[in-house]
Amino acid sequence: MDPAHFFAASRVLIVAGKGGVGKTTVCATLAGAASEAGLSVLIVRLTPGGALHRLFGAAPITSNGSLLRAAGEGRGPITGRLVTPDDALLDYLEDHGLQRITKRLVTSGALDVVTTAAPGIRDLLVLGRVKQLELARAADLIILDAPAAGHAVSFLRSPAGLRDAVTAGPIANQGIEVLEMLADPERCRVLLVTLPEETPVNELIETAFALEDDVGVQLGPVVVNGLAPRLEGLDLDIRQIVDNLGPSLAGTIDVPLLTALSEAAAFRTTWMDRQREQLDRLADQLPLPLISLPLQFSTDLGPTHLDDLIAALTTGLHQIAETVEQ
Repeated sequence: MDPAHFFAASRVLIVAGKGGVGKTTVCATLAGAASEAGLSVLIVRLTPGGALHRLFGAAPITSNGSLLRAAGEGRGPITGRLVTPDDALLDYLEDHGLQRITKRLVTSGALDVVTTAAPGIRDLLVLGRVKQLELARAADLIILDAPAAGHAVSFLRSPAGLRDAVTAGPIANQGIEVLEMLADPERCRVLLVTLPEETPVNELIETAFALEDDVGVQLGPVVVNGLAPRLEGLDLDIRQIVDNLGPSLAGTIDVPLLTALSEAAAFRTTWMDRQREQLDRLADQLPLPLISLPLQFSTDLGPTHLDDLIAALTTGLHQIAETVEQ
């Protein structure tokens, strides 16, 4: 699958997964790959902070929008924007010519009361803002860093719930318009992210079926993050190799170090086997293409790590295309 075609297939990609699986890193990776395909990209975050900007070596993103990576030769720009329920409500009111109400809400402190007036209203406000950005063509591709998987389902269910609860007025209309975006695969798809571990895979499978059944949104490929690269030679019998060296060389071997190396090799082999078991289980229980991203052995990811992930994602998209053609 040509990355340019993949990213042009939907104008909004909603990235969701269990907390701690690397959703934000995957958002940055998707943005980087789309940028290299020549598209302009906007990443929307719902909470301040996080490590998104560090992946690009840029300043933290704000509600006014921040440049994460400039356009280059054949490469589109990447920007980030913070969208909170309060900001989304203020933008909505201003877009409808209600600036005076906006000022009163801010000065009176009533903003929190309005954004919690009904269950799901905060989620609808955010999704409504994303819908407005999509309609305004704020970028060729909008990537939404969605809440963790458990909340992601209720997050995407909120428009239907409010539409059913409020049958007329601006809230009902907003719910209908957001549902139209979610149901249209040319406008929106959801990409789920997991680690190759039992609990995240279980949660992802449940989330996938819930989203398809209850929300009706189309799912894209599943991104499996943090896959340990397979190493060759871990199954070698180190003791046998040492014995074959002969007495003169064998006597120079550090036995405690040799033992530690053998134990490390056994641990790495067991770890890789368990990860592959989860990949097989995921492929068996969920009929969606899989893209694997390699584990980055660092707690402080930056642009160099992001480049490696972008390359792996691009390779994964090409592999999906080859599988489909076969």
